[in-house]
Amino acid sequence: MDGVPRVPEQRRPGSPTEPRALRFSLLGPVRAWRDGEPVATGSPQQRALLAALLLREGRTATAAELIDALWGEEPPSQALAAVRTYASRLRKVLDPGVLVTESGGYAVRGLGEGALDLAAAQELAAEAEKARNTGDLCHAREVLNRALALWDGETLAGVPGPYAEAQRVRLEEWRIQLLESRLDMDLEQGCHAEAVSELTALTAAHPLRERLRELLMLALYRSGRQAEALAVYADTRRLLADELGVDPRPGLQELQQRILRADPGLAEPSAPVAEPVAVPVRPAQLPATVPDFTGRAAFVRELSDVLASASAAEGRVMAVSALAGIGGVGKTTLAVHVAHEARSAFPDGQLYVDLQGAGARAAEPETVLGSFLRALGTADSAVPDSLEERAALYRSLLDGRKVLVLLDNARDAAQVRPLLPGTAGCAALVTARVRMVDLAGAHLVDLDVMSPDEALALFTKIVGEERVGSEREAALDVVAACGFLPLAIRIAASRLAARRTWTVSVLAAKLADERRRLDELQAGDLAVKATFELGYGQLEPAQARAFRLLGLADGPDISLAAAAAVLDLPAEDTEDLLESLVDTSLLESAAPGRYRLHDLVRLYARACAERDEQPPGERDGAMSRLLDFYLATAAGVYAIERPGDRLVDDLEPTEYPGLRFTDGSAALDWLYSEASPLLACVRQAAGTGRLRRAVDLLWAAKDLTESGANSRQYETTARAMCDAARDCGDARAEGRARTTLTNVLLVYGRIQQAEEEAHRAMELAASARDATAVSWAANDRGLICLHQGRYAAGESFFNQAIEEHRLAGNRLGEAVTLANLSRAYLGSGNVSTAVSIARHSLAVHSELGRPMRRASAHFALGLALAKAGRHAEALSQFVDARDIFTEHRQRLWVGNTHFRMAEVHLGAARPAPAAQHAEQALALGCVGGDRMRGNVVALLGRALSELGQADRAKACWQEALSLYEQCGAAEAAEVRALLNGAPAA
Repeated sequence: MDGVPRVPEQRRPGSPTEPRALRFSLLGPVRAWRDGEPVATGSPQQRALLAALLLREGRTATAAELIDALWGEEPPSQALAAVRTYASRLRKVLDPGVLVTESGGYAVRGLGEGALDLAAAQELAAEAEKARNTGDLCHAREVLNRALALWDGETLAGVPGPYAEAQRVRLEEWRIQLLESRLDMDLEQGCHAEAVSELTALTAAHPLRERLRELLMLALYRSGRQAEALAVYADTRRLLADELGVDPRPGLQELQQRILRADPGLAEPSAPVAEPVAVPVRPAQLPATVPDFTGRAAFVRELSDVLASASAAEGRVMAVSALAGIGGVGKTTLAVHVAHEARSAFPDGQLYVDLQGAGARAAEPETVLGSFLRALGTADSAVPDSLEERAALYRSLLDGRKVLVLLDNARDAAQVRPLLPGTAGCAALVTARVRMVDLAGAHLVDLDVMSPDEALALFTKIVGEERVGSEREAALDVVAACGFLPLAIRIAASRLAARRTWTVSVLAAKLADERRRLDELQAGDLAVKATFELGYGQLEPAQARAFRLLGLADGPDISLAAAAAVLDLPAEDTEDLLESLVDTSLLESAAPGRYRLHDLVRLYARACAERDEQPPGERDGAMSRLLDFYLATAAGVYAIERPGDRLVDDLEPTEYPGLRFTDGSAALDWLYSEASPLLACVRQAAGTGRLRRAVDLLWAAKDLTESGANSRQYETTARAMCDAARDCGDARAEGRARTTLTNVLLVYGRIQQAEEEAHRAMELAASARDATAVSWAANDRGLICLHQGRYAAGESFFNQAIEEHRLAGNRLGEAVTLANLSRAYLGSGNVSTAVSIARHSLAVHSELGRPMRRASAHFALGLALAKAGRHAEALSQFVDARDIFTEHRQRLWVGNTHFRMAEVHLGAARPAPAAQHAEQALALGCVGGDRMRGNVVALLGRALSELGQADRAKACWQEALSLYEQCGAAEAAEVRALLNGAPAA
């Protein structure tokens, strides 16, 4: 056997054999035969020319296109002469009239039926799909096997040139898709045991292909090998994380969960879905789909399901799907792609029109109907004059037919309604920037930007794997700068593809400048700014003002109440405006009562504000109102959480009111949900006249540091405010900013840095005569002394802080510092005094009536009682502290309390609960920096050692030693001693 597909497999049964018939193969080495005898096809470059012509399926290739196909960007000086030579040689060995010269180019024409293995494979694949859709799985599998048998090794093997490489990749991807389809049918017919070995080999050859992994899991599960099926998932998850830094796709995750549940639905193959038989289609007006369509699988599936339901024989209603989204998000591209995918379900034709809804003059429905009627065969003389008559005739012509209508770029529902078919079997796809909530019965789809993976895939398809693969991080920066918006990605990629001297990093650097980004995102007649301008130009004045001002805020989203502050409008009026902007797709509704702008739309809105907002002071006024709103509300939350704390009386005054809360839980909900936009508002105020208010807002929101969830963002903001206050010489603002920075550094356990900041904060606060900041800076310096084992110095700082708090009448500050003072006495060995002071702190907290701050007193008292050996009493205090910390979402302190409870249990010779609490502390992922984590891990090792788990204990101590060495902690010596005394593994 020479590996050539057999003639009966390439021809329909009964077709005559042509004398001296030429046959060609591309699905392997590029070869030719005449009457079964090999034909010499020449050198690799000559075969590359032949392959390029065969792949064009009879279309003419110009000499320039062939030169590019063979040599790419660096053709030899005699490339044109070489192409002519290769063509001449091929013409001599092929039949007359096969290789023709036309318009300065070449084409392969006049091939007989079944003469090209690729064409035969395409016909067989189409036949298999048709058989599968009609439920004939046996025939579909047999035909697909015949198609796959046409491959003879690597596609276009040995053929050089960039065009051949691109086609090789494309055809190999198609081959694997055919394999996946056939294996899927194998499983549907119960051949799971037989499929396992083939799938095992395929997953080894293509380890990152998740569909093959999914099929292997299902085959193993149906073969009674559940553990192996789950192991495949674990291997896949680890591989994807290591290689790509991603999780398995949702379908694979869902299959794992179904296997874990032993879902009965997995035991039986799914029933095939019948599709109508395709017939010749007329009219066929769909635009060409883009060759590099990428991603959107969920949307394609969703829309395809709707269209399939419309075309089904039992369909009772005409289906309408309306896609909405901002300009450039890919609505038309998706709709055209889905329409092409669904063509076979609408054999009576596909109609298309650009309704120009985003332009100054949208298409008139009667004009569109006239065009549709003519496309459906109506003579010009028979087209009625009025809109109503044209619509009635249009619906009559579509009655009983299966036609798909694509209405692109619609203005509103009123423009669309006359153009909709009226009977079952037909369907309409509508794209628009506005959400067509008033289009009765429509299936509404809100199209968002691409996922990062989809965006990178699209960028790579346009630019090329070679250029992107070596600069993946820069490519990710580019697509992120494009906001994952398909139009922006296509423009950026096209610019890069056209500039061979640019690197991806060069493009990323150009897009990093936000003020120039929109200007960079234009290529030819494509421009992101122009797309947004169309939508902005259609806004009413009030909508346009809201759009401009909302774009000024940096946060990832904005609440309705915050937006009302920006616009200086009542909440009801603000909501009406924002919802109308959502309907135009310029604004997104992130969640009920929350809104966001796409990153590029925000940049455009700011440009509009700089250009159109009059007077210019209105921009500053909007940001000032937003800062006032956040500060007034955060101060109210602070007061609820800390009754008796006088800090709220010493904050900068505000003019715009904030929200008021009576319930502490609701107040904390607001603070945590607003964390990112609130901190963004603080950062935006750096270098402005709003600096002091911004620093006070940061201080009033200090609960964000103790929760652990927002500590990193809080630290970045605090550092920015320290720099801004220093640059403008405001000692009061800088002192307070450094106090907030000290807080977050203490959370992370970065004691040396915290000491430097607290020392500077105290100096600045004293020079600015800011008694409030002095008292809290003294408390912070006392805490730092506790960490350093300098207990006498800690007592001094705590006593200074207590004196300042009492002078200011700050009962809560006094109670908090008393709890800390208790820990200083405890460190000095004065246990009884520590217990007494902790009880005093608890009493003051109880008198003030807010449980959250009382938790710190319970915690301090628990430490003192544990030191006194009163384990049961200590555990009781720690349980109270943990419950309060948990209720108030203070993850850092929940973790610390679990650690202290573990210490008590271990001291009481109860290693099992000690290990349990240590594990709970670690599971929270937030215990206060590397040193504290080292403490927890070391303690866990001790508990495990006492439980007889020597190997795990040693592993814990090794991790603890590494953490201690990283931060220079003295505890490293103790852990080394434990490791030296540990038994050998």
